[in-house]
Amino acid sequence: MQKQIGKSTQSVWGGEQHNERFERSTQVPVVHSVSFGYDDIDTWHRVALGKDEGHIYSRNTNPTVRAFEDKVKELEGAEAATSFASGMAAISNTLGALLNPGDRIVSIKDSYGGTNVIFNEFLPPLGIEVSLCDTDDSAQIEKEVSNGCKILYLETPTNPTIKITDIKRLSSVAKSVGALVIVDNTFATPINQNPLSLGADIVLHSASKYLGGHADALGGVICGSKELVDRVYHYREINGASLSPMDAYSFIRGMKTLKLRVQRQNENAMAVALFLDQHPLVEKVNYPGLQSHPGHEIAKQQMSGFGGMLSFSVKGGLDAIKSFLPHLNYAHMAANLGCVETVVGPPLTTSHVECTQEERAAAGIPEGLVRYSSGIEDIEDLINDLGQALEKLL
Repeated sequence: MQKQIGKSTQSVWGGEQHNERFERSTQVPVVHSVSFGYDDIDTWHRVALGKDEGHIYSRNTNPTVRAFEDKVKELEGAEAATSFASGMAAISNTLGALLNPGDRIVSIKDSYGGTNVIFNEFLPPLGIEVSLCDTDDSAQIEKEVSNGCKILYLETPTNPTIKITDIKRLSSVAKSVGALVIVDNTFATPINQNPLSLGADIVLHSASKYLGGHADALGGVICGSKELVDRVYHYREINGASLSPMDAYSFIRGMKTLKLRVQRQNENAMAVALFLDQHPLVEKVNYPGLQSHPGHEIAKQQMSGFGGMLSFSVKGGLDAIKSFLPHLNYAHMAANLGCVETVVGPPLTTSHVECTQEERAAAGIPEGLVRYSSGIEDIEDLINDLGQALEKLL
């Protein structure tokens, strides 16, 4: 019996063992070809039908893209994976493939803003019932799931409130009514959390974030059973939201350091959270590594690290944030996260820019919240930088 290899080894070698696909190159090359030629019709037809291994057209499959999918599949412990042009394409295509008019989906109120728009604007006109629950109220979620649903959609930790949902507990309830469980694992990464092992059916990522890690590639990916992934793949190949080979290559290269980066980001986020938690100008810090966090115990059970994401509120609200954030020297003010540089911003310009102030308030997201994605900088520099910027508010 082969011994299970570690996450760093999977990050480096996953999806790359079969290098005969690429003329035995030690690095996965970028295959830019749109189409793939064959010498006879019968072989071409068998590949087109999926009976033989191979590729026919890069909207469907591509060798570089396949290597990226295989790497994520191994890290998540899944049977299969398929990728998309963006994280939102992964979410929308997965829901589009698995939901039909008359179906019901249960989720949480403070999911990522783009996901929230799908729930509130796009699904109801298609005849799909959506029930959004308070993220902190597991009993309410269980009740809504018990009333019957096709899909339970979770995000943990949530973006940007960093709330934790109990994947194992809620997956068990969903299974009792025959519902599928989908978990957005973008914030946690496969290093800190593997939802499939906790009962989820599909795990998805915005690969543009931690998987790539360098803010230079756009894409998404889902993993799960071959049967479910094949259904979503068929929907995606026809709708055309395919991942480009160049972005797939960037993800492959970035993922080789995934565990190293995430471990450092976990450490930095914990140190920043502890610093901010004691600062007189900070009203509240949301980070599951803090013992005061409501989801701390659940996070300890289902995560091997608390992640690189946190959020916090500053006294003075949005006006204070507008004054404070521009003074940071080692943080991009940008709508991104999970990269090697620290990135900051309020939800109204990042995670929930698509939503109105009223919609953000209904989701429990204050206007004066700062989303903080810790990078891999020296922690002393990050803490000193936060300290000097906060001093400007005195």
